[in-house]
Amino acid sequence: MVLDLMLIALAITLDPLPLMAFVLVLASDRGIWKGLVFILSWLACLTVVIALVLAATGGRPPPPKSPPSTAALAAKLLIGVGLVLYGERRRRRLGGLRGRGAVPGPAEPGAPSSAASETDQATVWGAAGLAVLLQPWGLVAAGATTVVEADTSRFTTWLALFGFCLLATASLLALELYGVFAPAAARARLLRLRAWLVRHQDQALVTLCLVLGFWLMGKSLYQLTG
Repeated sequence: MVLDLMLIALAITLDPLPLMAFVLVLASDRGIWKGLVFILSWLACLTVVIALVLAATGGRPPPPKSPPSTAALAAKLLIGVGLVLYGERRRRRLGGLRGRGAVPGPAEPGAPSSAASETDQATVWGAAGLAVLLQPWGLVAAGATTVVEADTSRFTTWLALFGFCLLATASLLALELYGVFAPAAARARLLRLRAWLVRHQDQALVTLCLVLGFWLMGKSLYQLTG
């Protein structure tokens, strides 16, 4: 369970789409406060999902080969298949764009974007809603099917769940702390980071989806047929 949770959390924290949105939030007016609310909303989503799963299982993993255990593995398998199909679709689309020479070129470093200007007008509550909207729910669902195996009578289980939430939020926390301790340089560098993420988001999504999807498929099939 622990390895699966950490791999899923790593995929969540490296997902470029929420990162690009968070960079804009952090680079906006009152960005530190908006970023903090974004992170708290992000963590709240993860916590609620974990709490719902633990409430459903009573904090005890279902017996192997039981209907609940089989259903959780089947759901994890379907999520893995979905991630692989999505990653392969993005890979083919990216290959087609490259073949036509239509891949976007690099943005001008440090140039303020219109999206950044629009984010300046966003409220703190808007940042909270954005965190919920951009949560990678497919990956969170994969985490939920893994939390089904959690045994809350063990202290190590609580450490694993805490580590999952922390790792899934690590990239956001790192950017937030950078904005706090280096506010003068943060805005321009964050916008350059967003420009880099825009150029590489497809490659990152393809890699994350395919690697995690094949892992979930293989692990689920092994447990279902073992």
